[in-house]
Amino acid sequence: MTNPYTGPHANPYPVPPAPQPVRPAPRWARKRYVLPALGLAWFIGVGIGASGDTTADAKPAAAEPQPTVTVTATTTATATPLAKKPEPAPTVTATKTVRVTTTVTAQPAAGGGSDDSGSGGSGGSADVYYANCDAVRAAGAAPIHRGEPGYASHLDRDDDGVACDT
Repeated sequence: MTNPYTGPHANPYPVPPAPQPVRPAPRWARKRYVLPALGLAWFIGVGIGASGDTTADAKPAAAEPQPTVTVTATTTATATPLAKKPEPAPTVTATKTVRVTTTVTAQPAAGGGSDDSGSGGSGGSADVYYANCDAVRAAGAAPIHRGEPGYASHLDRDDDGVACDT
């Protein structure tokens, strides 16, 4: 009988391939390091050569003397009298004329109206009644607060206690 755990296919761990012989790098691989290094060296050399100052002050040995120019400036100061202080501007007063109007609210006739203070449930006086806010504004009574004569809940849209406020 043969052993099932032995043989060429029974090894659970694969055998690594044989190592390859070390070869030198191809020519194109060597160029990728050499050419950029040469380019960098060239740019550095150009930069150093361009930064070498040629001094404009350097004079040739056989230069002839040139005449020199001297500029002299003189100034004279003159005293001027002090200026007078400016006078203040005149004050302008503007007046506005305002016309005052007085609003008179008509009083109900004596004994002519009904005296049900509970009508409407508004809490205001029932002696003065306005049909709408236009009537209130025409009478000059806008805005009307809760508890004042003429206040009614149908005039107070937002129920904040102020009728015909806008």
